[in-house]
Amino acid sequence: MNRKSKIEEKERINNNESVPAIENEANVDVTPDNLEVKIEEGSKNDLSAQLGELNDKYLRLYSEFDNYRKRTIKEKVELSKYAASEIIEKLLPVLDDFDRALKAFDSTTEAEKALKEGIVLIFNKFISILNQQGLEQMRTIGESFDTDFHEAVSNIPAPSPEQKGKIIDEVEKGYMLHGKVIRYAKVVVGN
Repeated sequence: MNRKSKIEEKERINNNESVPAIENEANVDVTPDNLEVKIEEGSKNDLSAQLGELNDKYLRLYSEFDNYRKRTIKEKVELSKYAASEIIEKLLPVLDDFDRALKAFDSTTEAEKALKEGIVLIFNKFISILNQQGLEQMRTIGESFDTDFHEAVSNIPAPSPEQKGKIIDEVEKGYMLHGKVIRYAKVVVGN
């Protein structure tokens, strides 16, 4: 195309005049209408296949993201639920010391009674705070031995046939935090 024909073509386009059909090497007229028909006929099946693939990819990606979102929400809840477990585990020996102190006060005089009452009040307050955080003491004595919750320290002959396989004595208390064992109960089992 020479310069003059380029200028004329630009003027026609600017004046919204129709552009003559472009001729290709095979002298076939290609107009916008012909082009649309050829696209519709030749690639309708291809487009629907591509649409199906893209829709499938979209659904899989959406499902994957939804699963990720649910999993992270669950992990956050679990993390906040068990965030205090480390500090509570470190407080369990203090709880054991309170129990031993209360047992030592069983044979006290009248003068030591006020001291015992003060320790009982502090112990009850301490227990209630830990219970609010989800700590629960395991029931052991008289229960059937279960390795999911108990650790057998020793076996002794059962005093009666009903106590075979049952817990006779508790050496160290076991605790659970929100239903999860944080310390196994150390027990004596009857044989």
